[in-house]
Amino acid sequence: MPETLLLKNVRPMAGAATDVLIRDGRIARIAAEQNVEGTAVEDGAGAILLPGLVEAHTHLDKTLWGMGWVPNSAGPRLIDKIDNERALKGALGIDPARQSARQVVQSLRKGTTQIRTHVDVDTVVGLSGIEGVLATRERYAEVMDIEIVAFPQSGLLGREGTVALLEDAMRLGADVVGGLDPCGIDRDPKGHLDAVFALAGKFGKPIDIHLHELGLLGAFSMELIFERTRALGMEGMVTISHAFCLGDPDVAMVDTLLDDIAALDIAIMTTGSASRPVPPVARLAKRGIRICAGSDGIRDTWGPYGNADMLERAMLIGLRNNFRRDEEVELALAVCTTGGAATMRTADYGLAEGCVADLVVVDGETLAEAVVTHPERRLVLKRGRVVARNGEALVAAP
Repeated sequence: MPETLLLKNVRPMAGAATDVLIRDGRIARIAAEQNVEGTAVEDGAGAILLPGLVEAHTHLDKTLWGMGWVPNSAGPRLIDKIDNERALKGALGIDPARQSARQVVQSLRKGTTQIRTHVDVDTVVGLSGIEGVLATRERYAEVMDIEIVAFPQSGLLGREGTVALLEDAMRLGADVVGGLDPCGIDRDPKGHLDAVFALAGKFGKPIDIHLHELGLLGAFSMELIFERTRALGMEGMVTISHAFCLGDPDVAMVDTLLDDIAALDIAIMTTGSASRPVPPVARLAKRGIRICAGSDGIRDTWGPYGNADMLERAMLIGLRNNFRRDEEVELALAVCTTGGAATMRTADYGLAEGCVADLVVVDGETLAEAVVTHPERRLVLKRGRVVARNGEALVAAP
């Protein structure tokens, strides 16, 4: 007999109450007053049904979650934070396998069902972060989908041997080639981007580049990314994370960048940062640009904040974009659901019949209320199996 589950009295996307029949990990039927003999039943009690939340940008390998409180000691500049982290990794005993597992379980209890994580690769840690997160991916494969970005956090060209290590990481099982501030960190934008795009071409993988650079410098780096995306036929395969230059007050400059982003089907990731200009979500959405979101670092050496709650992240994005009306808050939620799935090219994602049953049941009258209050998750389902209940994951963290 097929494995089945019937969700009774749930409201997909805060709509009318109905029942959802799940069979073999997929949504088989959405209709009211279903009764299927011999099928397990979960009563949603009129709660909202959402597709699984998507954490599209985090750093599983270096969270301090579960290690006790560590006072932040990072300096103000980006390079200060990078150097501070490199010095503290060994001193604090940050084990990538253990720490990534802890954050995965925390994400699960908050309703996330898939994660894209950037994992450090450099001449100090080598491939230990990649190996640790690969172990976590295997350990929790039944409850979480994890996509790994091989990420040169300390720069790509400034430390000899990093490019070769990044190539080794791709061979080991990384899914995406990462990059970082081609001008601001490596100070060789052509060399940096040539190396990133060459690796992506060699392995047939997508790209996700951290771009913290502001204003004209960020726009210049973006234009170099556009050139390579166009010339190498990589439309739809590139994500630019943070993209702070898109929050620049020079509307004409930003609009020109958005034209190219839309034409090349480049995805943009925003955390709703409080400390930098942020991409204007509504303007991007109006152009059909794929927009995703992430928690970034969670309680790590960069900062003490974060709890892996993508409903709370939607609220923060709404606040940062001055979203107030319900339909605006719903757009912030879409960034943390369908936008993340579109960026990661997740097949069969959503709440239609035939979609994979990655689902979240949460209290609230409307989607906007669920975002603003981000209450405890009643149920979380991964491929039709209950994996968290009443805010607690049904798998253990180390």
